[in-house]
Amino acid sequence: MNSQRNRDPLHGVTLEMALTFLVEKFGWEELGRRITIKCFTNDPSIASSLKFLRKTPWARAKVEALYISSRQPS
Repeated sequence: MNSQRNRDPLHGVTLEMALTFLVEKFGWEELGRRITIKCFTNDPSIASSLKFLRKTPWARAKVEALYISSRQPS
């Protein structure tokens, strides 16, 4: 069972950790281009984005997918 859990690329990663990583890697402007949601393009902040993402499953899924693909070795 532990080996299955370790295969999950989001295991141990909070939404805040993933979002912070993406903002540091891409910046808000590029993040807003890659995932077009207002909380990334209009007066963005970690707090307001987390509030939106926690209530919006499709947006959270996009953030998580971008995080996973961004962590993959090139």
